[in-house]
Amino acid sequence: MAELEPSVEAGLVAQWRELLARHAAAACLLDRELGDKFGLGMSEFEVLERLVEGCAAVGEHAVRVSDLAPTVHLSQSALSRLIARLEKAGLVTRAMCKEDRRGIVLTLTEAGLERYHQARPLHREVLELTLGGELGPAC
Repeated sequence: MAELEPSVEAGLVAQWRELLARHAAAACLLDRELGDKFGLGMSEFEVLERLVEGCAAVGEHAVRVSDLAPTVHLSQSALSRLIARLEKAGLVTRAMCKEDRRGIVLTLTEAGLERYHQARPLHREVLELTLGGELGPAC
């Protein structure tokens, strides 16, 4: 790769640090606020939201775990543990895929859909606070 001009390099480093700071602030605040008010972490909320979005067009909130995995930025084992927590809380169910018995389908329950709708406004409020405008102090 070619050397960058010092001003270009400084700008990229500043953008990178801003991105890291905003991510840290958003993740910390989401985990704290969603956890305190709804018993969800940032990743649990993300999985619920992906399920809501996943098959909304057909009216069913179900997704194959293999399709979900690349969208949530978790290792396979971390995702499996997260799904187990959501299932234990009654927010999702797991079942074998009817078309391919090797696959697992994750389905949002009514309780999961209700919890998602309850938590969504707070999630968006935190995103607006941490990603829009001036960045305040992190957690």
